[in-house]
Amino acid sequence: MKVEKGDFVVFNYVGRFEDGEVFDTSYEDIAKEAGIYVEDRKYQPIGANVGVGELIPGLDEALIGMEVGEKKTITIPPELGYGMPKEELIINVPRSDFENAGIEPVKDMYVMTDSGIARIAEVGEENVTLDFNHPLAGKTLIFEVEIIDIQKAEEKQEA
Repeated sequence: MKVEKGDFVVFNYVGRFEDGEVFDTSYEDIAKEAGIYVEDRKYQPIGANVGVGELIPGLDEALIGMEVGEKKTITIPPELGYGMPKEELIINVPRSDFENAGIEPVKDMYVMTDSGIARIAEVGEENVTLDFNHPLAGKTLIFEVEIIDIQKAEEKQEA
């Protein structure tokens, strides 16, 4: 049974950058080994409806046609992942905004704003530069995936 558009697919994965660095995984041992382990997270296969926009386009497309137990390594260019960084998502705000909120801005720190989560890209004397681009924007991603289960779209609708 092959994955088709609309199917609910359960899979394990390891996400790496081109240099081999692991940025995300569904395996607890790999997360610990890579130094990205998060204590409160459950490491287990994830599920998603394929072909309906729940996954990044490159991963969505690559899962179609796979079967239970099949493993595949998928290279996803930025255009089919999180896109290219957009200049308009990088803004300067007065450093005093942070100081008034009792926050000491630190480069590469993430902050929650009224507009969402941003990474502090630069800290200057007068301004702080916030980057609202997705952290994986502009990066080629390599996913190793293994299909664990497939629930066909028509079976799911009947249930």
